[in-house]
Amino acid sequence: MAHLGSRRRRALAVPVGLALTASLGLLPAVTASAAPLDTVAQAADTTGPKLSYVVNLGPYGQVKHVKKAIERAGGTVVIAYDKIGVIVATSSNPDFAKTMRTVKHVASAGATRTAPLQSVQTHEEGDTQKLSASEAAKAAAAAAPGEEPLEPNQWDLRAIKADQAHKINDGSKKVTVGVIDTGVDDTHPDLAANFSKSQSANCVGGVADTSEGAWRPYTDGSDHGTHVAGTIAAARNNVGISGVAPGVKVAGIKVSEPATSLFYTEAVVCGFMFAAEKGIEVTNNSYYVDPWLFNCKTDDDQKALVEALARATKYAERKGVLNVASAGNSNQDLAAPSLEDATSPNDTTPVTRTIDPSVCLDLPTQLPGVVTVSATGDKGLRSYYSSYGLGVVDVSAPGGDKWQIPATPDANGRVLSTILGGGYGYKQGTSMAAPHVAGVAALLKSKHPGATPAQLQRMLKAQSDKQVCPSKIYDATGALIDATTCQSKWGQTGYYGHGQVNALNAVK
Repeated sequence: MAHLGSRRRRALAVPVGLALTASLGLLPAVTASAAPLDTVAQAADTTGPKLSYVVNLGPYGQVKHVKKAIERAGGTVVIAYDKIGVIVATSSNPDFAKTMRTVKHVASAGATRTAPLQSVQTHEEGDTQKLSASEAAKAAAAAAPGEEPLEPNQWDLRAIKADQAHKINDGSKKVTVGVIDTGVDDTHPDLAANFSKSQSANCVGGVADTSEGAWRPYTDGSDHGTHVAGTIAAARNNVGISGVAPGVKVAGIKVSEPATSLFYTEAVVCGFMFAAEKGIEVTNNSYYVDPWLFNCKTDDDQKALVEALARATKYAERKGVLNVASAGNSNQDLAAPSLEDATSPNDTTPVTRTIDPSVCLDLPTQLPGVVTVSATGDKGLRSYYSSYGLGVVDVSAPGGDKWQIPATPDANGRVLSTILGGGYGYKQGTSMAAPHVAGVAALLKSKHPGATPAQLQRMLKAQSDKQVCPSKIYDATGALIDATTCQSKWGQTGYYGHGQVNALNAVK
C-alpha cells in the first residue's frame, strides 16, 4: 500500500487510443488474430472468487461493443472511462481476463487484485507518534512573532526555506492540491479553512462518490492522508502548524479500501480522472498501487494495470495536472539492473521474485511525467529507508529520519503534521517527502498560473538546491555507513535527483 513510515461515457476516439498506446510504448498493437466479439462464450464460469478488473481498449475499440463482451464473459461493468479507453469491471469467472484478452480491439485486461472483493486482510500501517502536551507547550513558548504555535518543531519547513517563502507569498486560493490517499479530515481546525469540498470524493471501487464527507477517513481509519494534507496546506491561523503552501486549497480523494488501507488500480484511476475533471492543479500520491510493489509489463495482468494507470496520469497531465509521488520506503535502487521483491502480492500470499525495475514499475511513481520524490532528514542526508535511483528520482524533500535529530524543542527527526481528532503527530517516510514537493509545486503554480505540468516540473528541478553524494549516511540501526550506493551523473545524484526543492525560489 502506501509508502509509509506507507472514467466516462461514449466510444473511445481513435486518435486518443492510438496516441496513448504508441506514446507510452507499453503495449503491442492489437493483432489481426484477436477473436471477434461474437466468439466470447455465452455461458461463462462464475464459480471463482469475485475480483475487479481493468479492460483497456486498443485503437478503434468502442466502449459499447466491449461492454457487451464483458457481459458475455460473465462480467459486470462498474464504469467506463471512454476518454482514456479504460473499463472497470467485476467478475467471478476465473478466466475473465484471459477471455477478454481474446476480444477484438481489447489491448489488455487484468485483475487488479488477488484477494476477493470485500475480503479483509491486515495491512502494516506506519505508526503515528502523537505530539504531547508538554512538547506543544515548549514549541509555543519558542515561537517567534508571526510563527504558528508549533512551527518551531517544523525543521522540515526551514530545510526547504518555506518559512522564508511565507514572508513573500503563501500561495493562491485558485490553486488546489488533490491528496489521493486514505482520506482527509476536513474538520481539522488547521485544514478546514483551506479545504475544497467541491473537488473531493471517495473513489474506492472505481466510481467517484462526492456526497458530504465521503472523502473523510473511515471510522477508526488511517490518519495518513490527513497528515499529508497538513504538510501541504495547513492554514496560517495561529493554530498548530503551517503547511508548505498555507494559502492554497487542498482536496481529499480517498482511494484506500476499508479495513485494509490497500490502494487498488480502479480506485487510483478514478482518483486521477476525478482530479483532471475537477480542475485540480497538483496531485500528491504517497503510496504504491497494490497488490504489486512492482508491476511487470511481461505479466498479462500487471501489464494491464500499468496501461490503465499510465493512461489516467497522462490524461490528467493533459488537463493541466502535475502528479507528484513518493519513491518508496524499501531502501532500494530503482535504477539497478535487478531487485528482489519479497512482498507481492500483498493482499494474499507474497512470493519472492527477482525483477528488472525498468520493466517492472513501482506505480504511480515510475510512470512518465510523474515527479518522483526521495526523502531526506534534518541533516540533509538521504533518509535510511528511502528508495533512490539515478535518473529515476527527480527531486528530494524532507521525509524525516529518526536518526537525524534536529535542534528543535521536541528534538524529533520525524515530520510533524495534522492527524485525526484535531491533533498533531509525527511520521516519517517518502510519504511525508512528496507533500513538501506538492506544496512547492502549488507555490510555483500560484506564481505562474499559466505554467503547464511539464513547465512546473522543469522549474521544480531547476530551482532545487543541488546536492552531491555524501560520504556517509545512516542505516536502519542508526550507524553511519559509507554511502557507496550513491551515483552521480548529468548534474544529478541517485539519492537526491536534481536536488532538494526550494520554496523560497518558487515565490521569488
